[in-house]
Amino acid sequence: MIRILFFTLIILLSKIALSNGTNVFGLGIYDIKFDGSEKDQATDFRYEFRSNKSLLDIGPKEDNFFFLKPFYGFEYTSDSASYFLAGIYFEDNLGELFEGDKSKYYFTPSFGAGFYDNGSGKNLGNDIQFRTSLELSYELKNKNRIGISFSHISNANLADKNPGVEILSFSYHVPY
Repeated sequence: MIRILFFTLIILLSKIALSNGTNVFGLGIYDIKFDGSEKDQATDFRYEFRSNKSLLDIGPKEDNFFFLKPFYGFEYTSDSASYFLAGIYFEDNLGELFEGDKSKYYFTPSFGAGFYDNGSGKNLGNDIQFRTSLELSYELKNKNRIGISFSHISNANLADKNPGVEILSFSYHVPY
C-alpha cells in the first residue's frame, strides 16, 4: 500500500521534479526535548527537493513573501525510522522583509504530510504524519546556503496515541 502511494506521489510530482529548485541535505537530532524528557533520541538524516515553481501567488506581485512552492523529501533516522513527505513552503529574504534591501539571510517555514514507519525508533501512533518546520539560512558566496531548522512531526490526533517528535537540524542547500 505504501509503495503504491509513494509511486503515485512520484508520478504526480514528476513535473515538479523536472523544474529548477534546491536540494537540501540535513543532519540533526531526532526527538530533541529541552526539558530532558526525550526517550528515543536518534540521528536524523534529511533530504528535500524544493521547487522554484510557484503553486499559488498571494499578495502583490512585487512581494514574493506569499509564493507557495512545493517540496518533497524523506527523513531517515539511526533507529531505522523513515518518513516520506510532500508539502508546501515559502521563503523570504529577511533583509527585504525588515529593511527593504536584500540580505544573505532567509526565513523558510514549511508544512508537509506523508507516510511514517517507526522502524525500531519512536512510535508516533499512525502511518500518516504531518511536519511543520521553521528554518533560518545564510547564503554563501557560491549561492549555496547553510541553515538551521526546528521541526515538529505529529499525527494531528488521527490516532489515540500522538506523542509527536521535535527535530533540530543543520542543513546545506544546493540550488540548480
